[in-house]
Amino acid sequence: MSIARRTAIAGVGATPYYKRGRSAPQTLPELVGKAVIAAAEDAGLAIEDIDGFASYSGGFDTPYLMETLGIPEVRFTSILTGSGGGSAGAVGLASAAIVAGLAEVIVVVGGVQQGVQRFGSVTQSYESQPENAWYESAGLIGPGHMFALLARRHMHRYGTTREHFAEVAISTRLNALNHPDALMRKPMTPNDYFAAPMIADPLCLFDFCMESDGAIAVIVTSAERARDLKRKPVVVHGCTQGGEAGWGRSLYWFNMPEDQFLTSGHRSVARDLWRQSGLTPQDIDVAQIYDHFTPMVIAQLEDYGFCARGEGGPFVASGAIRFDGGSLPVNTDGGQLSGGYIWGMSHIREAVAQIRGDAVNQVTGAKFALVTGGPSSIPMSGLVLGE
Repeated sequence: MSIARRTAIAGVGATPYYKRGRSAPQTLPELVGKAVIAAAEDAGLAIEDIDGFASYSGGFDTPYLMETLGIPEVRFTSILTGSGGGSAGAVGLASAAIVAGLAEVIVVVGGVQQGVQRFGSVTQSYESQPENAWYESAGLIGPGHMFALLARRHMHRYGTTREHFAEVAISTRLNALNHPDALMRKPMTPNDYFAAPMIADPLCLFDFCMESDGAIAVIVTSAERARDLKRKPVVVHGCTQGGEAGWGRSLYWFNMPEDQFLTSGHRSVARDLWRQSGLTPQDIDVAQIYDHFTPMVIAQLEDYGFCARGEGGPFVASGAIRFDGGSLPVNTDGGQLSGGYIWGMSHIREAVAQIRGDAVNQVTGAKFALVTGGPSSIPMSGLVLGE
């Protein structure tokens, strides 16, 4: 049984975005709790109406949140595996549970609080094992170093350039300039981009997402119930997650054949998303593309069919992803490169705002929004929200 158009996002709540370490003395559960309360208020629901939780990666402590928030009973709680790749897919997890009758009001939660543990050097915290010995010895201490290898191969095969990466960074920064929640609101010129320090050749400082703290929660319920609540319902037209075996552990093992090494790992997810939703790339008015690194935005645009394989660089260079005049405005709140890095949840928040019609950088007449999670190790995920 398909979940398409049977559920909707009824409420959204968020804390401010903080630069890494500046959310203290608040704890991560406190940040998440505040986001959940705000989401319930946005939907016009009582906290007691929540009877389910969905999250991704490490997840959150459901019993702690229940006791802290005063939720009397939970009928569903589940975590999608993976890391940032599961962010969009967690909405599908909630939708599937609602369609199956397992719960009625599920809150999808996500939050980040980076202290001693920094995502930018996360592999340094892994226990030494034979599986990771080779990349540790090569000095690949974080995801950025690993994705730099994928970027370099795309450049070699298709002629993609750093100017193309710069366009992703600059267009995203332009979207952040007037957004009150964005952390990076200083204009960026091409000269600024190319003068930035190189972190992992060919990726410089501005090709990396930010390290920030905060939490976001969205409330998912049936489409029927959502129509009777406080805010305009944002319908889940489709949500898929997974990936191909060749992509596998992606940036950790690099054991994929070249055909998949040159992608973002989203091809099968995109295929299933368009099939489930009954939509095509031409139907999408605005896209919130997971932007942990600029080259992976280009690779995802190719995987979702907005341009042909190998043509992502020229596609962004044409101005197609610009808010002002582009055919597919991308990351209209500043994304994770300039807005706030909340492990993909900010993309869901912005997509909801676009469909409600109250986004800061509102795309006129937006009916359908794409949200992606990842690239990372499997699963990647995709989500289409609409009226």
